[in-house]
Amino acid sequence: MSSDGENKYVIFKLNQEYYGVPINSVLSIEKIGQATRIPNAPNYINGVINLRGEVIPIVSLKTKLGMDQSDEGENSRIIVVTENEIVAGLVVDSSSEVLEIDKENIDKPPYTEGNQYIEYISGIGKASGKLIILLKLDKILEY
Repeated sequence: MSSDGENKYVIFKLNQEYYGVPINSVLSIEKIGQATRIPNAPNYINGVINLRGEVIPIVSLKTKLGMDQSDEGENSRIIVVTENEIVAGLVVDSSSEVLEIDKENIDKPPYTEGNQYIEYISGIGKASGKLIILLKLDKILEY
């Protein structure tokens, strides 16, 4: 069993569903602050924030994944992630926990015709009685 964080995921919620990203890609979890809008940015970019001297783009995961938008609540968080030297903040409804999900408890995402969002999913994890959609950060952070 490896303990280098390979099977550990930061779990968060979007519209009552559980999602996860690999913990070794997560730099920090921040409260939602005011983002500075960027002209002509893609619709899923909420703007940029200054986080400890680094300007990082804020990605609305709901918009990127084609989900219904709901207003940010007091539990909303920005999960600051890094992948392939790209640093970005992902807006989530709430961040709940860190879970270890063994490889044998991760299924391939179901393939459905015409689902363009499937490319963002690396697998479906089963842990703590929940189904957790595991995201591919390299695809999410592509422009």
